[in-house]
Amino acid sequence: MSAYVLLLTCLGAGVVCARYALMPVNTPAVLNAWVLRLALPAVVLVQIPALEFDPQLIIPALAPWLVFLGAVVLFPLLGRRQGWDRKTVGCLILTAGLGNTSFVGLPLVEALAGRAGMGPAVIADQLGSFVALATGGVYVAASYSGGRARLGDVLGRMLRFPPFGAVVLAFAIALLIGPLPKLLADVLHRLGDTMTPLALFSVGLQFRLGDIRHHVPTIAAGLAWKLLAAPLIVWSAILLIGARGLAPQVAVLQCAMAPMITAGIMAQEHGLSPRLSNTIVSVGIVVSFFSVPLWWFVVA
Repeated sequence: MSAYVLLLTCLGAGVVCARYALMPVNTPAVLNAWVLRLALPAVVLVQIPALEFDPQLIIPALAPWLVFLGAVVLFPLLGRRQGWDRKTVGCLILTAGLGNTSFVGLPLVEALAGRAGMGPAVIADQLGSFVALATGGVYVAASYSGGRARLGDVLGRMLRFPPFGAVVLAFAIALLIGPLPKLLADVLHRLGDTMTPLALFSVGLQFRLGDIRHHVPTIAAGLAWKLLAAPLIVWSAILLIGARGLAPQVAVLQCAMAPMITAGIMAQEHGLSPRLSNTIVSVGIVVSFFSVPLWWFVVA
């Protein structure tokens, strides 16, 4: 319950501070930079080397990729039918293709599935969502933000993206060293703890209720995929291959999470419909507090 309260408090505090102009106008940009360049890499560097790899956990590792690749295919097709520009399409691929599997997903999984569900949840978060963000997400952001970027330019942006470098370094550490020394892990853990409150506070600062009515079709399309169709496809695939147990159940829950806040921040930094990206993340978080427990009722 405390996790729910923290999420809503940070989001609400941002809304209140924006309403009464209690923060400098550039606060969201500063907070977003902190999240992407410091807090998120710290989380990756702490969690990936500490993971215990198990072949049975391949489903939660691969399931978020299915959601992301589905968005890569779906939204360009839908965008052509609806007349959306490339920046809107890129925004929807990022926000509706990548789930909030960390600072919304992990607390919700723990609340619904208990501590036993945290292992598969972390696998889905780190090997699924974060790796997809740091690779495919960077490619989408770069290619949709300025016309059709050359492959070399996109790869260059990917290599300069701090979370991508953190993922590469974390896997190297995991293979060569193992878990980090306690002192370093504690420092990185404290840096990573700032990600959730600052990211949600930044979302709240930028939330405008009036933006919802201006983006109803796109928000509806994005959330219909992210909160309903994508987890349904993942659950159907799991039933098709006959997988059973907690790991597949948690995989569905993580795929049903709200749009990823850091993907929304990435969309904003690349100029991909910033208001839409912030609004779909905000609305998605609120809706997911009700929709994710329903998915647990389905799969449990």
